[in-house]
Amino acid sequence: MKTTVEKTFDAVKYMREQRDRLSKSLSNMTKEEIVEYFKSKKLENSAKPRSKKI
Repeated sequence: MKTTVEKTFDAVKYMREQRDRLSKSLSNMTKEEIVEYFKSKKLENSAKPRSKKI
């Protein structure tokens, strides 16, 4: 017996879209601008993931 599940979210498609979007925006930046971009993103996303203890 084979069970099929319909995807509600395609993670691979999402990651490819994000990679393409980022590549497009970074292609117009200098090395220094790219470094600053990632430094600012690091500060915005300072939350660290943690596992849930059971």
